[in-house]
Amino acid sequence: MSITFEKSQNTFYLDGKGVTYALYINEVGYPCHMYFGAEITHDGLRHTRGVGRTSRTATPPGMDVGKYSYQNYLPEYAFFGTGDFREPAVVVENSTGDRICDLLYDSYEILPEKPAIVGMPSMRGGETLVIHLRDKISNIGADLYYTVYDDCSVIARRAVIRNYGDTACRLHRAYSFSMGLPGQDYNITTLHGGWACERNMETIPMHHGVVSVDSKRCSSSDTLSPFMGIFPSTTSEHLGDAYGVCLIYSSSFVLTAEGVVSGDTVITGGINDFNFTWKLEAGESLETPEALIAFSDEGIGGMSRAFHDAYRNHLINPRFVNQSRPIVINNWEATYMDFDTDKLKAIVDSVAGTGIDTFVLDDGWFRVRDDEFCSLGDWKVNGNKLVGGLKAIVEYVHSKEMRFGLWFEPEMVSEDSDLFREHPDYAIGMPTRERCYTRHQFVLDITREDVRDYIVNTVNSVIRDNNIDYVKWDCNRHVTDVYSVGREADRQAEFAHRYALGLYDLCERIVNANPNVFFEGCSSGGARFDGGILYYFPQIWTSDNSDAEDRTRIQYSTSLIYPLSSMSCHISTVPNHQNNRVTKMSTRADIAHLGATGYELDTTKLSAEEIENIGKQVEEYKQTEELILRGDLYRIDNPFESNFFTEMVVSKDKSEAILCAYRRQTNANPEIKRIRLSGLDKRKMYRIAERDITASGATLMNAGMVIHFPNEDYISVVYHIREI
Repeated sequence: MSITFEKSQNTFYLDGKGVTYALYINEVGYPCHMYFGAEITHDGLRHTRGVGRTSRTATPPGMDVGKYSYQNYLPEYAFFGTGDFREPAVVVENSTGDRICDLLYDSYEILPEKPAIVGMPSMRGGETLVIHLRDKISNIGADLYYTVYDDCSVIARRAVIRNYGDTACRLHRAYSFSMGLPGQDYNITTLHGGWACERNMETIPMHHGVVSVDSKRCSSSDTLSPFMGIFPSTTSEHLGDAYGVCLIYSSSFVLTAEGVVSGDTVITGGINDFNFTWKLEAGESLETPEALIAFSDEGIGGMSRAFHDAYRNHLINPRFVNQSRPIVINNWEATYMDFDTDKLKAIVDSVAGTGIDTFVLDDGWFRVRDDEFCSLGDWKVNGNKLVGGLKAIVEYVHSKEMRFGLWFEPEMVSEDSDLFREHPDYAIGMPTRERCYTRHQFVLDITREDVRDYIVNTVNSVIRDNNIDYVKWDCNRHVTDVYSVGREADRQAEFAHRYALGLYDLCERIVNANPNVFFEGCSSGGARFDGGILYYFPQIWTSDNSDAEDRTRIQYSTSLIYPLSSMSCHISTVPNHQNNRVTKMSTRADIAHLGATGYELDTTKLSAEEIENIGKQVEEYKQTEELILRGDLYRIDNPFESNFFTEMVVSKDKSEAILCAYRRQTNANPEIKRIRLSGLDKRKMYRIAERDITASGATLMNAGMVIHFPNEDYISVVYHIREI
C-alpha cells in the first residue's frame, strides 16, 4: 500500500492490494482521472489519453480556443459553468446568484491514516491522499479524499466542500466523487426490488446519456440500492475486469453513469440532489458520504470479494465482525402480537438443548400494542401481556442459559400514542396538512436534537434496566411529508441529509452506550441494507421473506456487495407466510446457513423429531460458521438465469470449503448437473466425504463434478470439502 506523487509526470499513484489508481493534474490545474485497474508500474499514462473532438468545445476561462477543454479530460470532481457539460459533482450558488464554479488544484497532502468523517460512518484506516481544490473567485473549496488498503482491492473516496468566503453560499448538489472510465462498452448492473423481493439484479448496456439509480425516501435500499456495477461486456462472474461503486450512506442517494461525447464513461454520485439545498455559511464545510469503489480482474465474483474484505476488515464493528453470531429464535411468525409470558416461555422451553442461544421478543411488548395502530414511541412494558414486566421473561430466558433480545422501532411514532398526544410536533410533517399514513404510523423528526434525546433516553433505559443482550432495530416506513417544525424555511431542503445525520447520531449514542449488546438492523426486511447501517449493526435482516426459493435470489444479489456474515437468514415455517410455498426444512436450513442463521417459527408446534433436527442443523451450522464469518464467496450458478443456485465458501488458506447447490424444479427425466468448483488451491488434495471423492484442486476446478440431487422440487445438497 502506498501513495506517491511523480513530480515529473504531475501524477499521483495510489497502489493498494492488486490495484493502482492514478490521477493527473493538467496544465490548467484540473485533476484528471487516468487509470483504475490492476496494479501497474509508474511509467506515465499521458499516452493513454487523446485530445478527442475539439469542434465547438468550450475552453477553461482565460485559455486559448482549441488548446484545452474540460470535456477532453476525465474528471476527478466535475463542476458546472465553465465549459464542462457532463454531470457535475458539485453545484454551488454563490452570493451573487450565479452557479459558476472552477475548482482547480491548490495543494495536496498524504496522511498515514484516513480521518473519520464528522457525523457519518466511514471506513477505518488506510493511507490517504487529500487533493485541495479552490475556486479563486468565489472562494469555494473542495477537499478530495482517496484511501487505499493493502488487504482489499478498493478505493474509498469522498469530498469535503468548504466555504472560504465572507458570505453564505448554497449547495444544490454535493456528490462524493467523480471518476472516468475509458470507453463505453460496459454493462451497468443495479439492484431493484421492494418488500419481500429485495435486490433483484438488472443489467442494461451503457449508452450515451445518463443511467441513474436513486432514492428519494430518506432511506437507502428498498426499490433501488446505493450500488452500481460497471462491467465490460466480456466480463463474467469469474473472468474479466469488474468495477463496483457502493455508497456508505442510509438516506436519499443517487449514482449515475454517463456516456459522454468523447466515447468515455463518467461515474459520479452521493447525496441525492432532488429536493436538496444546503446553506453553507462563511467558514463552514459539508462532508459528503463515503463511496467505496472496488476493482477486480477476476470477474464480478472478484469484485464482490473485494467489497466483502473491505466491509469486514474496515467497516463493520470490530467488536462483533468475527464473533460467533447469535443463533436466534424470534417469536414474530410464531405469535405475531398475540402472546403472553406463558407463550414465550413455552417457545424458550421447546428449543432448550438445540443450540439456539438467543430468544428475541419482537413487536407487541409495550403499552397496549396488540396491532399496528398504536403505541409506537411509548417504550413502556405492557404488564397485561408480560406479568412481572420484561424482567420476568428476561430472567427466565437467562436461567435457560440463553440471551434475550428485544425489538424496537426507535424512529417511529403512532398517532394513537402518549408521545404523539404530548408532542405532535415530534412527527415529521406540516402542522397545517394531514400526514400520510404508512402502516398506521408516522416518522419521528430525528433531525431535531430534542427528539433524538427522547429516543436515546427511553431506549437506553429499557436496555439498561432489563439487562437486554440483543436489539433488533426496525424501520417500517419511509419518510413522506418532508418538513421539520422549527427549522428555517431556507433550510427545509436540507432535511434528507440531516435525517441521515440524525440516524447516525442515534446509533452512536445507543450502540456505544451498550457496547456488549448485539444490534441487528431491519427495515421491513431489507429496505435499509447499506454500509452506513453495517457500520453500527454487524448484521441486517435480509428480507421479511424467508422462503428458501425466493431467498436464493435475494441472498445471491445481496452478496454482490455485502459479506455473508452480514445477512440475517432465518428458517421459517411452511406454508411460508409470505408466499404460501412449501419447501423441505433441510432446504430452508441449507439456504439459511449461507448467512447468520436463526429460526422464525412456532417451535411449540413441532414434533420431537423436528426439534431434534433443529439441533442437528445448529450443529452443522456451527461446523461451518467460521467460513461464513471469514471465508471467500464464489458464486457458481445464478438463480436469476437458471434453474440452479450454487455457491461455494472457501477458507482464506484454501484448506476447507462448503458447497451448497439448489435445484428449483425437477422433471421426470432430469438433466445431469455438472459444475466446476471454484476458489480451491490447484496443488492441494481435497476430500469430499459426501461423495467419496478424493481429488486435487486442479481436477475439481477444471474437470468438475456431478451434483446428485434427489428427484424433488426445491431441493438442496451440501458438500464439505477438506484438504487432506
